[in-house]
Amino acid sequence: MLATWTPDQELNQVRLRSGADMKRKLKWYDLVALGVGGMLGVGVFVTTGPVARNHSGPSVFISYIIAGISALLSSLCYTEFSVQIPVAGGAFSYLRVTFGEFVGYFAGANILMEYVLSNAAVARSFTEYLCSAFGISDPNSWRVEVPGLLQGYNKLDFSAVALVLILTFCLCHSTKESSILNLIMTAFHIVFFGFIIIMGFCNGSVENLVKPTGLTPNGIRGVLDGAAIVYFSYIGYDSVSTLAEEIQNPPVTLPVGIIGSVFIVSGLYCLMALALCVMVPYNQIAEKASYSMAFQRIGWKWAGNIVGAGASLGIVASLLVAMLGQARYLCVIGRARLVPSWLSKVHPSTGTPLNATLFLGLCTASIALFTDLDIVIEIISIGTLLVFYLVANALIYRKYVLTSKNPPFPTLSFLFLITSCAIGFSISWKLEQQWWGLPLFGGIIMVVTAFFQYTVPCLGPPSEWSVPFMPWPAAVSIFLNVFLMTTLKMLSFQRFAIWGLLITLFYVLYGVHSTFEAEETGMKMAVNEVPNPSIQLTKLEV
Repeated sequence: MLATWTPDQELNQVRLRSGADMKRKLKWYDLVALGVGGMLGVGVFVTTGPVARNHSGPSVFISYIIAGISALLSSLCYTEFSVQIPVAGGAFSYLRVTFGEFVGYFAGANILMEYVLSNAAVARSFTEYLCSAFGISDPNSWRVEVPGLLQGYNKLDFSAVALVLILTFCLCHSTKESSILNLIMTAFHIVFFGFIIIMGFCNGSVENLVKPTGLTPNGIRGVLDGAAIVYFSYIGYDSVSTLAEEIQNPPVTLPVGIIGSVFIVSGLYCLMALALCVMVPYNQIAEKASYSMAFQRIGWKWAGNIVGAGASLGIVASLLVAMLGQARYLCVIGRARLVPSWLSKVHPSTGTPLNATLFLGLCTASIALFTDLDIVIEIISIGTLLVFYLVANALIYRKYVLTSKNPPFPTLSFLFLITSCAIGFSISWKLEQQWWGLPLFGGIIMVVTAFFQYTVPCLGPPSEWSVPFMPWPAAVSIFLNVFLMTTLKMLSFQRFAIWGLLITLFYVLYGVHSTFEAEETGMKMAVNEVPNPSIQLTKLEV
């Protein structure tokens, strides 16, 4: 469970288990387009309306700013790891080389859960916007209601299933051609975003931002609750890091692709959220197909149809990138033998993880068939926030212990204090009456981080790209991810606990035994390949 791998082993020894290599065809603009395309269609069309109506009100754009800052800090941590370990495993590989196999597996399983559920939810929202593109006001009109099934699971969506299966077969064919398709759709999508923003501001009223109950009808608490939910909108950027084996010049391409896409999308999200709230008072925003309904409310039915068509296109682009990323995660987890090894195979002619793509496509289509968006959206956020929290911890530990050769106790103590203070701050926030805890725990976090920065040196060799002003960005990322997690409902934690128990049982009953046998087999093969086994054993031990 605690066994760690070196970056060299991840890049060479473990990667060879896939058979053929993935083909390096992607350039920096491909990566930016994939990052933008992966994020744009998901959040703004799926979460903005419900969050504005039920949580943040007209200040939903502030929720996007807070979530964007947290996503940017997390993306910095991801970028440094992806440059140093340019493999397709993303957070799974980063945590496996830092904290060991089980932590990497737990994060990887949560990322896969988040991808599958979010892709299923987004595929169902595709049906809603497609209805509005054809002028149909009822978003459930193309779904088949089955009496006798539980509420939330009783409306079968065959359009969503068809979309997921079509994209799955596209991704099986070629990554580069899928990237070109995404580039074209993303270019149209940004033009379409510009249309919504300009038309929204031209035909809306600034008075809608303060009517009927002010900019923040539920106070700062509503704004932060909304930030935790719209964090779902930023999921797509981490899928960019899973393409590290398929890009040219990773040290330059990865930082531009990951950080650049987060900046672009954050700005567009805020403008889109403002445009929606300017057009319609927040308490009149529709929870389904919000933008199409907003244009119809101001009398522009034709614009509502255009919005439905454009949103459908954006959702297709987002699904394409997310499904691209989820297959790479499963492929690398299969290389580690934590799941059956046939999922790790790369097809020699297409250079894509064919088995993983097909398997996850079928899982996504099955869930998209019957599961409503509201059931999965918060469990998606909690899984994502947890993984980003772990990656920020791993970056600090790697830089100050594994690379700088400092003793681990000071760094582990610092990480424990930061997390504890973040939890204390969150509890004070939840209790409402204990306002004294907010400046107390916030002040402790700043003092502890400054003390750690000046007492524990970061002496590692110069890297091709590293996060500036360490450890501050990673420490703030840890705090924000913990705080945003605590704003989610208790039901989300209960569902997440059930999922965590299931994946832990799978690891104990299958994963740990499979990886152990794979390493034993690898050692025997290595010994048999050299004339002097004792020399090879010595090298392996080292």
